[in-house]
Amino acid sequence: MMPFSSITDILSYHQEAPMLFNSELFLILFALMLLFYVLLRKRNTARIIYVILFSLYFYYKSSGIYFLLLVLVSVTDFCIARWISRSRSKGARTALLVLSLSIDLGILGYFKYYNFFLSVFPGFKPADIFLPVGISFFTFQTISYVVDVYRGSIRPEGRWIDYLFYVSFFPQLVAGPIVRASDFLPQIRRQPEVSREDFGKAVTLIIFGLLKKAVISDYISVNFVDRVFAAPALYTGIENLLGVYGYTLQIYCDFSGYSDMAIGIALLMGFHFKNNFDFPYRSATVTEFWRRWHISLSTWLRDYLYIPLGGNRKGKARTYVNLMATMLLGGLWHGAALKFVAWGGLHGLALCLNRFLTRKWKWFKRFGSEMKPFQRFLGIFVTFHFVCFCWILFRAGSLETARQMLTQIFTDFHPEVFPQFVSGYRTVFILMVAGYMLHFLPRRTYDGIRGFITRSPLLLQALYTALAVLLAVQFAGAGVQPFIYFRF
Repeated sequence: MMPFSSITDILSYHQEAPMLFNSELFLILFALMLLFYVLLRKRNTARIIYVILFSLYFYYKSSGIYFLLLVLVSVTDFCIARWISRSRSKGARTALLVLSLSIDLGILGYFKYYNFFLSVFPGFKPADIFLPVGISFFTFQTISYVVDVYRGSIRPEGRWIDYLFYVSFFPQLVAGPIVRASDFLPQIRRQPEVSREDFGKAVTLIIFGLLKKAVISDYISVNFVDRVFAAPALYTGIENLLGVYGYTLQIYCDFSGYSDMAIGIALLMGFHFKNNFDFPYRSATVTEFWRRWHISLSTWLRDYLYIPLGGNRKGKARTYVNLMATMLLGGLWHGAALKFVAWGGLHGLALCLNRFLTRKWKWFKRFGSEMKPFQRFLGIFVTFHFVCFCWILFRAGSLETARQMLTQIFTDFHPEVFPQFVSGYRTVFILMVAGYMLHFLPRRTYDGIRGFITRSPLLLQALYTALAVLLAVQFAGAGVQPFIYFRF
């Protein structure tokens, strides 16, 4: 029987140890939760309440008492959306939409940007404000719901518990993907069914996600990448460059690993999410990259920011302004610091340049679906290294750290150090090579692996999952690492 102190730990919030998908505690609790979930599959309301309670517990284990913030947002936007649908006055509807946006963005602004905006004033002392995990994700999700009701794209939800289920659903609650109400809400009322194909896909996604996050991302981060970014001046240029390549792989494996697990866990419960990553480093242009990277955010920014600003409908100059504004705000969404704004600005400039060159010269128009193999290779090479360059700003602790790293790369390269790196960081090097090789494997290879797992007996599927968990535990020498996007 489990000691009382252990039960107390399970029920208590520990800021230094938030609940993570790749933790043993979550895997055990989810397995138990899924057992009772299956028993309730034909009792719709009881099943919804059961999942809500587990989701709120999950968020409580991630952010403590701030789970009440999630409940508050669900109440205000549920009510406002219903008032919008009942109002016949356009002015009143617009006022209600502004009220909803003010509440959501006000909450997000206080917790995430209060210190950032007030830091411009001399003598300002930053306030000690706790940042609830994933606040940017669930606020964007609930904003999209109210805006869609305002536009008439969807009808307002009739039951508050259904809407709370949508906002709090634990697989994607703290780090996405950002799920649209039009895609998710109709699935709530259906009796959950998981076909053999769905089950195999879910198991594959969970295994891949766990290996990407707990084995590749965490290991190269703790054992190499973090050290280089902490003190780039202590390393040669080639080590700094390898650190950049390492972080480029780390952030992809970390975030796409979370998305894979979130989509897989939701699929085990009978819910279908859209893909959030589509091998982004295979992109031949920056425009293509943003169609493959964090797809739920890029499409959200397109539909709820870029298009409302005018999109490409108000002339060439306005299109470039809208692109820049969207990417600058997208950068700010990632964090309250100038480095994130600079990161978003660089991507905005690249998108504008890509659009300009594509319209100006016929040769650049070939950088699309019709490009030749060499053109695509060249495009992938240039785009990948531009993205790597931007990740330096994203990861560096400050702009000065980014400057030091670039200085080392361009003035103190020393390629002769490479053999020493391979011998001194053998496991890191092997994981980096393996990670990039897996990323550039043909899509049919992944389809083949998924088909193999799907056709395997249930006992073997459980064995594959257990082996992935065991491997993840073996590599977790420094403990379970939080997901990078938890702080967004």
